[in-house]
Amino acid sequence: MIGILSRYLCAAIALAAAYGAAPARAADIIADWPTLQMPPPPELKPATLDPKTTALLLLDFLTTNCNERPRCVEAVPKVKALTDRARAAGMLVAYTLPGGGKIVDPGIAPHDGEVVDQKQGGPDKFLGSDLDQRLKDHGIKTVILCGTSAQGVGIGTGSAAAQRGYFVAYPVDCVASESAFREAYATWHMGVGGPPVTTKWVTVTRSDMIKFETAKQ
Repeated sequence: MIGILSRYLCAAIALAAAYGAAPARAADIIADWPTLQMPPPPELKPATLDPKTTALLLLDFLTTNCNERPRCVEAVPKVKALTDRARAAGMLVAYTLPGGGKIVDPGIAPHDGEVVDQKQGGPDKFLGSDLDQRLKDHGIKTVILCGTSAQGVGIGTGSAAAQRGYFVAYPVDCVASESAFREAYATWHMGVGGPPVTTKWVTVTRSDMIKFETAKQ
């Protein structure tokens, strides 16, 4: 019996060698985790946008979440500067304030006539809302996405907008999260790591690299 088993074992080894059996490796991504390296960051690109067909989305900047995230608090002045420029250019500004939550800073509070959605919802702000129709009613073709968190509304609403055919400007300094790593993987997903059906519509940029076209005289 031992001799027979030995012959089977030798035969199996010979077949594996002949057909190039794959070497043993870790069984899953958790086992591989210590060997992983961060990919290079997406290239930041300037974006020149038409304010008539662009909307600035300010998503979930609430006292109850942003104040608990130092990176979000640090982003607020940049969000305000971008919002002020957008309004000066006559751009549509749209907010989500789930559950009627309070805006984290009065400097970025909604103005009369701006789109405000207060319904409870998840990271994709298009689901269960009329946001898509309201943007289309204003002739919007491009959205600038700002919000918290990056791994939530950044990926959720950013990807959803791209899948609906909107061009997405993703300013990395205005999409904040609880940690730099969460912002990094969301940015990488939106810029280069996600499916091409979404990344082809996305420009990863920074707020000071966004310019607005001026009306031709």
